[in-house]
Amino acid sequence: MNTGVVSMRYAKALLAYAKAQGKEDVVYEEVKSLAVHYAEVPELRRAIENPVLDVEQKLNLLCEAAGGKTVSEELKRFFNLVLEEKREKFLQFMTWSYIDLYREDKHILIGKLTTAIPSPKLVKHLEVLASKRTKGSVELEAKVDPALIGGYIIELAGFRMDASVANQLKRVKRQFMARNRRIV
Repeated sequence: MNTGVVSMRYAKALLAYAKAQGKEDVVYEEVKSLAVHYAEVPELRRAIENPVLDVEQKLNLLCEAAGGKTVSEELKRFFNLVLEEKREKFLQFMTWSYIDLYREDKHILIGKLTTAIPSPKLVKHLEVLASKRTKGSVELEAKVDPALIGGYIIELAGFRMDASVANQLKRVKRQFMARNRRIV
């Protein structure tokens, strides 16, 4: 069966179950944590897909990666289902699918903000501003790049706005070079 089809079906089922229980927000945070652990710890995937480990050990690993002892019962039941049906090789794709479905359901846009120095206030301000413009929630992933010198670059919903000092300096340099070519 196709990886995308299986992953999407399980993710839809998890979202529907979590919504029915009123815990979709909690499950979203736990699934995001699991997705981060899958990306950062490749041994986790190998351990989960290892046929030598029993279901209980795999369940404990997944619960630990998703938030430790405070993992919701909804997510534990989902893990049990996945492990019983021997679908653990699709679990990473299921997490991504769930995150995408949740964001689509809650009208959450994801963007990137690159600044020259860490600026939590700017992140919050731009999230609020973008939320008002898009009529939905906005989550900005903040990165720091000292090469920008100052200002920021924001990427959201396929658009990019470069308000960095480095970009402004490049523009000024191009203008001077263009004028100098005309003079000669």
